[in-house]
Amino acid sequence: MADPATYRPAPGSIPESPGVYRFRDEHGRVVYVGKAKNLRARLNSYFADFAGLHPRTQTMLQTASQVTWTIVGTEVEALQLEYSWIKEFDPRFNVRYRDDKSYPYLAVTLNEKFPRVMVMRGAKRKGVRYFGPYSHAWAIRETVDQLLRVFPVRTCSAGVFKRQEQLDRPCLLGYIDKCSAPCVGKVSEAEHRLLADEFCDFLAGNATRFIKRLERDMREAAASQEYERAARLRDDIRALEQALEKQAVVLPDSTDCDMVAFAEDELEAAVQVFYVRGGRIRGQRGWVVDKVEAVTTGDLVEHFLLQIYSESDSVPREVLVPEPPPDEAAMTELLSERRGGPVALRVPQRGDKKSLLETVARNAHEALKQHKTRRASDLTTRSLALRELQDALELDQAPLRIECYDVSNLQGSNVVASMVVFEDGLARKSEYRRFSIKAVEGQDDVRSIHEVITRRFRRYLAESEKTGELDALAEDPDAPDDAAHQPIDPETGKPRRFAYPPNLVLVDGGQPQVAAAQLALDELGIDDIAVAGIAKRLEELWLPGDDDPVILPRNSEGMYLVQRVRDEAHRFAITFHRQKRSKAMTVSELDAVPGLGPARRAALLKHFGSVKRLKEATPEQVAEVPGIGLRSAAAILAALHGTTDTGGKPA
Repeated sequence: MADPATYRPAPGSIPESPGVYRFRDEHGRVVYVGKAKNLRARLNSYFADFAGLHPRTQTMLQTASQVTWTIVGTEVEALQLEYSWIKEFDPRFNVRYRDDKSYPYLAVTLNEKFPRVMVMRGAKRKGVRYFGPYSHAWAIRETVDQLLRVFPVRTCSAGVFKRQEQLDRPCLLGYIDKCSAPCVGKVSEAEHRLLADEFCDFLAGNATRFIKRLERDMREAAASQEYERAARLRDDIRALEQALEKQAVVLPDSTDCDMVAFAEDELEAAVQVFYVRGGRIRGQRGWVVDKVEAVTTGDLVEHFLLQIYSESDSVPREVLVPEPPPDEAAMTELLSERRGGPVALRVPQRGDKKSLLETVARNAHEALKQHKTRRASDLTTRSLALRELQDALELDQAPLRIECYDVSNLQGSNVVASMVVFEDGLARKSEYRRFSIKAVEGQDDVRSIHEVITRRFRRYLAESEKTGELDALAEDPDAPDDAAHQPIDPETGKPRRFAYPPNLVLVDGGQPQVAAAQLALDELGIDDIAVAGIAKRLEELWLPGDDDPVILPRNSEGMYLVQRVRDEAHRFAITFHRQKRSKAMTVSELDAVPGLGPARRAALLKHFGSVKRLKEATPEQVAEVPGIGLRSAAAILAALHGTTDTGGKPA
């Protein structure tokens, strides 16, 4: 690790102009590329207060061994140069978007003599018109199958086209009128290209004129008693309408925009884009990015727009984003240059566009969730994560069973705690447990953690004693864990609660919480379970008695697993806390009345409207409620007023 002070530029040597800077490591490799309106102010911020920087930025500075910069004329030039260098050097600390899957496009090869309609994936080719992307290839094929009735463009490969040309007979599609058969000269090159152009125009949103033309031809055919031709035209119209129905109308017909939304956590972010053309959603695409540097949502927007549109010739008139990029004016100017016309970069505040952007955001959240699920379910990835944790925490064996504890409260009220369990890197939800804090008053996470750990492992010791595990281990300390451990209760056939010990106890917090957890285990005489804490602000791991935390690499599988375990514990605790708080808010004085069940409580509240009015009523008025007699009415009022029943009348 290099000391940033050793390569800090001399005072006054950095210009105050706009520019782009590069950090290089000791081998000359570029590890980070950035841009700035004022190079001096931006670079000085890296070296002025190293301790105050984000840990990811600190790691970048310690990896680098030199910094260089290039002056440019405008902020737009800085954006362009930054993107060019990121693409050229692929720096490890820059944000890099990657497709979360390969999205298919509907492509028309206008660069060929006889254009072909086909499904394509991967990098775009010059001279090919693309539509989409689509979520599924079958959606493209259904649309193409309907459109070929009206626009019988070639869909065959070059090999099939050449073979049919040599045989001088069309393929099956040519016989059923879903191909104009240019291979055998049924149409000329110009006529076939006109069909391809009309096919593209329809997909580009100019559908109305084709439907009107077919309707006019259908009426003329019917008027001249060409009923078979009229029927074919009617079916063609229905095919076009069905193709249009697959593309939902969400905005006015004149709307052409891309809608961009993000879902993110501390380690990763997912972005989804809806392509709206002619007021219809024409396609959808998603990316996932590892956050190897400290970035805001605005920074993510800027990186995304640079990467996606810098080499694209399909920039829309409007781009809707959740937050503006830091250099909004420069980004707008760059997009306008790429489009060759004005581009509006907006954050919708209300109306249909805001509603649709919220839908895009929900898709992004779902994409991030699915990505994490796929990543967590991979056996190789889970094994790597457990091995990294074992090495980082210096454990004797991989933490195959991890228990994580979190405390939740609202200003010291309804204090609860959660215990979640991960076995082999996967959540074991049947083993989750919830705790209501009993011995701690107010907001004291440290004492709450001590109470929870004590209660959990006191139960573990009791279960171990019940099954004879402690005696067995005392006789043979080297016996395997499962030699005497029987987590299944032979009487009920169900797993015993708290029967399994974990390899690693994680607590949500720093040194104080870790010390409390370790103290609880020491008091119980348990010395074979590792304890660590994870502090959310900097994602660092704390071990008992250590003054310095353990820092896992930001993009490591071990850090990803720890974060997922901690987040699951937090979610489970919050859910229990909300349930408990909700139940407390709905508690009524009637709940304490002996012998008064839910049905009669509901009947009383429905009749009187409130407990206050019920208290003001007489026994005779209460007895008017169906199911309640005079003696019961007197007892109810006596209980509400805190007196005793004196034989039918309040005391």
